[in-house]
Order: sequence, then structure tokens, then C-alpha cells
Amino acid sequence: MSTVKTKIGRRSFIKSSAMAGGGMMLGFSWLASCKMSPEEVNALPKEWFKINGYLKIADNGQVTILSPNPEGGQNVKTSMPMIVADELDVDWKNVIVEQAPLDTAAFTLQFLGGSQSIRRGWEGLRMAGASAKAMLIAAAAEAWQVPMEELTAANGIVTHAASDKSATYGELASAAATMKVPDEVQLKDIKDFNIIGTSHKNVDGHKIVTGKPLFGVDTYTEGMLTAMIVHPPAFGLKLKSIDDSEAKNMPGIKDVFTIKVFNDDYEKAFFDTRTFNEVAVVVGKSTWEVMQAKKVLKIECEPIESTTESRDRFGRKWQEHTPSDLESTSKHYAEMEAIASKKATVKRRDGNPENAFKNAAKVLEATYTAPFLAHNCMEPMNFFADVSQDKALLIGPLQKPELTEQTLSARLGMPVENIDIQMTRLGGGYGRRSYAHWLVEAALISQKMKAPVKLVYSREDDMTNGIYRPSYRATYRAALDADNNLIGFHVKTGGIPQSPLHENRFPAGAIENYLAEDWTIDTNLTVGSFRAPSSNFIACAEQSFLDEVAEAIGKDPIDFRLELLERAQNDPVGENNDYEAHRYAGVLKLVKEKSGWVNKEEGLSRGVAAYFCHNSYAAQVLDLTWENNEPVIKKVTCAIDCGIVVNPDAATNLAEGGIVDGIGNALYGEISFKDGVPDQRNFDTYRMIRMSEAPKEINVHFVESDIHPTGLGEPSFPPIFAALANAMYKSTGKRSYKQPFLKERELLG
Repeated sequence: MSTVKTKIGRRSFIKSSAMAGGGMMLGFSWLASCKMSPEEVNALPKEWFKINGYLKIADNGQVTILSPNPEGGQNVKTSMPMIVADELDVDWKNVIVEQAPLDTAAFTLQFLGGSQSIRRGWEGLRMAGASAKAMLIAAAAEAWQVPMEELTAANGIVTHAASDKSATYGELASAAATMKVPDEVQLKDIKDFNIIGTSHKNVDGHKIVTGKPLFGVDTYTEGMLTAMIVHPPAFGLKLKSIDDSEAKNMPGIKDVFTIKVFNDDYEKAFFDTRTFNEVAVVVGKSTWEVMQAKKVLKIECEPIESTTESRDRFGRKWQEHTPSDLESTSKHYAEMEAIASKKATVKRRDGNPENAFKNAAKVLEATYTAPFLAHNCMEPMNFFADVSQDKALLIGPLQKPELTEQTLSARLGMPVENIDIQMTRLGGGYGRRSYAHWLVEAALISQKMKAPVKLVYSREDDMTNGIYRPSYRATYRAALDADNNLIGFHVKTGGIPQSPLHENRFPAGAIENYLAEDWTIDTNLTVGSFRAPSSNFIACAEQSFLDEVAEAIGKDPIDFRLELLERAQNDPVGENNDYEAHRYAGVLKLVKEKSGWVNKEEGLSRGVAAYFCHNSYAAQVLDLTWENNEPVIKKVTCAIDCGIVVNPDAATNLAEGGIVDGIGNALYGEISFKDGVPDQRNFDTYRMIRMSEAPKEINVHFVESDIHPTGLGEPSFPPIFAALANAMYKSTGKRSYKQPFLKERELLG
């Protein structure tokens, strides 16, 4: 059992508030914010209205916990309240969970991204539950005139065994609300968890399968108009003029006009990425009518000018260059090949890698490439806006509401306190909904129309509007001596327009002579976060190459990795290695055991990969065969070390989703360009994985751990690319160097 102070820095995590009519409320920050919707407010006593982030106990014993972080399928709306409920020692069946919208006045860092929700909220959430329990016990001790140490609490009941007295939390709640918040509280030992570590169903599960309006696209109000945008057809172009004469006269159309997302003198923040700053807007009564008007709207475009502008990366400035050009995929690969032959920026150097390669008996070299990828969230981009002269109400799905609120405040010239952003469940995010330019567009449209508006992107609008996963290239080299020992390792990588290099990750620290370099190429194609940013490529390249090295040396691929990790643990090279070698080795050992690595089933080809990202470790073994010249993935065995697992079923589902998503992108994912125009505009040309192509079996195993939870939404995604590539090599004898793998296979024959 650990004792923690309830006050951290200048701010208290917990504050109490007495409520008229009985009951108890604890407001607490889980690095996020809460403020109820009007419907929720009407259903609760007014005394609860001003509390934002809180746990609430009514005098009937009911417990309500508000989950503040955006819910995008990662199940934090269930898992975060579970943490509170466990330390509170209340029966989970007596807990009601509600989604809470944004409140930037009280809290910060309310976001979805980076697999950080549980990791960052862990201590604060536990503290909130433990403090509430301590105050309930204090109320009972005062009422019964007994020492607090003689009392116990469990399942929503405080008991004094010596006098055989007991009281429910509901009976104690009113008195507990007047108790002083303790300066420090004792948190449970891990062995005493009752809710954490057990599986509980998604609290929104029934609503989802019965079609309840949880998503932004479900938003509807009386008198609401529908809006859609029209952007230039090619990257490198901007609007010059529009001819709306025919579109304006079509049935149901209210107006056609242009808007600027950001003012020309606005310094964009990190997540203020947008592709086309000026877009045409069609507003009408219904989606169908607006879509028909879009088809007849005539726009004229002209080339953009090359620009360099200052961006703000959370207080640090950087210069972003946007060239004037019509980008093409063939040109991109030629540019990457050319720059890869030039001198790059050295990010890490251990030993004397140049000498190691000069004296090597054998040098292995391989180059890997990957295309741009579109996010293609199931729910298209959308947002509801109702903006008047002095206030703004916005409802919809986004990942960084607090940061977006600041951006919107600057664009509308409206104080943050006059802006109310209410979060809905995300129908997919994966980074795409971090860049909420469409929210700003919705607000500007509503402001001009002086009416509530729902902006909806078609699939084509979204897929051709940028914010893609960057395109990457990496060249790996390995130096072997006469005895086939690995004596040198070199990675030179880059991308358009970002580098995927993580120079301090494995195998850095495990090889005496190591060199890591990178480069970048500017583009006017906009890019942004994509599930496991940069790791989603570099893991595939690195883990594919390590398999190739293991084969050249004549070692089992798992044993080869374990030998490197043993060196990194016992005699590490360098001091900046950002992984824990024993945990990395742990998932490899676990997946080796659970997959039956040494007893592979006849007729199957098998590949392995492992990777560290977002503070967690994942290893995977993939088994496949071929039918009708197509890979059929029979089984994936996955081992993950993400610390304490809060909700095992939900964690398993999250890992399974990452595996299926990764396989689909590895085999099929690609968006290409010709003269600035995307070749893929919808799912008829942008290939996604189909249900029949998912693995027939996925087995997920978690390392038993007492380490505080780390990331989980992203770590299962990167290594599956390489596990698939390595399995395909075992079955075909041809290595996969270019994504998507099946396109490369078709080209090679």
C-alpha cells in the first residue's frame, strides 16, 4: 500500500463541495475536464452544476463518474472510471458512467492521442477514489466516535467490526461532504484490486448496437442547415474564382460562398494543420440537395506561391516551408532516392561505424519504402456549429478539444469562456481528428448564415483533403566479420516531409558501432499523426532487416534479437537508450512460448517482429498460407507489456484492432498522386482490408506486471507490418521492401 499526497504542486487534485439535500461530490482533475450537457444537467440537482471533473455519490448510494477524455473506441470511458471505482471500493454494478464535455477553465490536457489517457490519468484517478473513501470513513468515525483505523470500507459500505455498526456510502454521503479533504491518502496494493484487472463491458455497448445517437454525425436540431465544402482539385492550387449561378438556383440551396479557415497573419499552432485555407461552401436544407449543388459548382484555380511560415510547437517555434508545385508519386520516389545518396544529418553515432564497415567481411544492405496513407475513419469528418455574435456552441468528434478551442477563439475573436465545445463519441480517429480545421469551417459557416449548421465531408472530400501519413524511405546496412558476427549497424532514413527515425531505440545500445542519420523533403501535401506516428513505418523496416541479418548470420530470428537485448541489458552501448531491454526481451520470450515457435504447424509460414513505442512493448508471430495466390492469415499471436492492464477484454480488443488495421495497411494501403491530384478518392480505388481477410485467429497475451499502465492504443500496430513481411518471405522466398506488399508482389511477378 502506498501513501500519496492529495495536493500536487499548486493545484489540488481533489476538492469537496457540500450539496443541499444530501450527497457528496468530489471534483478532481484527471488531466482533463468535465462539464455536463444540458440534458444531463436537467436530470440532476442544480447544486451539481458548477462542478466539472467529479465523482458523485447520492444519498441513495448511487455513484456517478464522468469520463472526461474523448472516446474514440479505445474504451477509456469504461476503463478510467473503473480506476476510480476500485479505489473508492464500490460495486461496479452501482456505478453510472457519463461522458463529460470540455472545460478548459478548470483543466488541461483533455485529449485523445499518443496512448496516454490511462498512463497520464492513473495516479489522479486512483487518488480521487481513495480520497472519497477516506472522507466517507472519516464521516463514519465522527458519527460513531471511533478511530478511523478501526473502520473498513468495501462494496459501498463502511463497517466497524467491534461494534457491529455499518452504513452505506449513501447514508454517509451528506456528512462526508463536509469533511476536510485529507492531505494524503493510502492507495491500494495491487494485490487488493477488485475492479482493476477484471473485464467489464463497454458502458456504451448497448447504445452503439441499438443505434443510439452517440456520434457527431447524429447531431440534429430544429432549423439546422447542412453544409459541405469544395476545395481545389489538386495540391499546389488555390481558389481563384467560383461560378455559383447554377448551384444557387438548385432546390433547397440557401447560399454559396467562400471562407478562409485561418486569417493570413495567424501563426498556426501544432495541430492547426490544414491543406486548403480557402474553400467554397454550399449550404442547403439537406445533404442530398447540397451534394447535387456541389456537382454543378464551377471553380477556377491558380497555382499557390511558395511560402515559409512560423509555426508554434507548444511554445517552440519552427519554420514550415510549403513549395509551389504539383506533386506526383513518381517524382517523390525519385527525390527520395536522390537525397538518400547524399550526406544526411547524423543523429547518433556509437563507436566507429565507418571503420566497422570498411573492415567488414560482408555488408548487407536493404532499402524500404512506404507511400502516403489516408486515415479513412468510418465516420466522415463532421461538426455541428451554432455561432451567434457573443457565443458559440459546437458539437462533434475531435481528439484535441482544448487546443481546438484556443484556435477557434483566435479565429472568431471570441473569448474562450464564450465557446462551448461538446464532445461526441468518435467514429474513428487515428490522428485524423487531431486537426480540426473542419470545426473552424463549421463555425465560420454558421456565423455567416446566422443559423445552426452541420458541416459534413463526403468520403471524397476527406480522402483528397490531405493530412496523410507521410511517405518514407529507409536504408539499413549491417557489417559482419569473417565469423558472421554483427560488428556494425547503419540506418539512414527520411520522409516527405517528416523523418521516421528514432535514433535511441533498439537496436541502438546493443551494437558497438552504430550510426543513425536522417533527412526530409518539403512538400505541399499536408501530413499529420497516423496511428503510432513514424513507428508505423520504421518498425517494419527495422524488424524486416533484423530478420534478414539473422538469416545471414545463421541464427533463429527470435534468438538473434534476444542476444542483442542481452547485450543492451548487461553491457549497453551509450547512455540514451530509451527502452528497457529486459521488458523488450520479455515480450519476445512470451510470444515464443505462446506461439509454439519451435513447433510450427505444417503448411504454414511464420514471421516474427517486436517493437517498443508509446512506453509499451509488443511482439507478434504471424502464421499464413496462400490460397488462390492471396495470403491467408491463419493466426497471430501477440505478447504485450503495457504495465497493469485495467480492463483485459477491452485491452485485448484494442490490440486486435491494431493488428487487423496494420495488416490491412501493409497489404493494401496507398494514396498516390499525379500532378497534385490524388489517384484514390473513395473505397473503390483505396483498398481497405475486408472482414474475410482478417486473421482467422488472434491470441493476445499480456505480461503480468506491477508497473503503472503505459500505452496500448498504438503499440500493437507497428510490429505487425514486419511480422507479415517476414512470414511472406518464408513462404515465397521474396522479401518485401515496398508497401503495399501485394502491389509490390504484382509488379515483381
